[in-house]
Amino acid sequence: DVQLQASGGGLVQAGGSLKLTCAASGFSFDDFAIGWFRQAPGKEREGVSCISARNGSIYYTDSVKGRFTISRDNAKNTLYLQMNSLKSEDTAVYYCAAMSGAVCYLRNSMLVGAYYDYWGQGTLVTVSS
Repeated sequence: DVQLQASGGGLVQAGGSLKLTCAASGFSFDDFAIGWFRQAPGKEREGVSCISARNGSIYYTDSVKGRFTISRDNAKNTLYLQMNSLKSEDTAVYYCAAMSGAVCYLRNSMLVGAYYDYWGQGTLVTVSS
């Protein structure tokens, strides 16, 4: 069975850091582009970051550029999201997702959740101001 297990969320003060981890199994991880999405209460899901399968090309949404860093370890089938300088507006449930095809496809310069084949269960990040 395909599994994407996100972890690492929690409560942190504004300005603090968290590192999210997504452990994948059941599919050929290194053939998939992998992304992080988030959904805040009352808001639509938003694509945060994506890393392509092999050449490591990376996308960030503008609001997290310079603060978040995505990485992957294909040997461990694991995706990471290092989040620094957290703001209250980063509060959301964060999901990892995998897309068949090696690159991070964008539409109108944004990640599109509908392109992704597999989703994790989400981990809650709460940033207190």
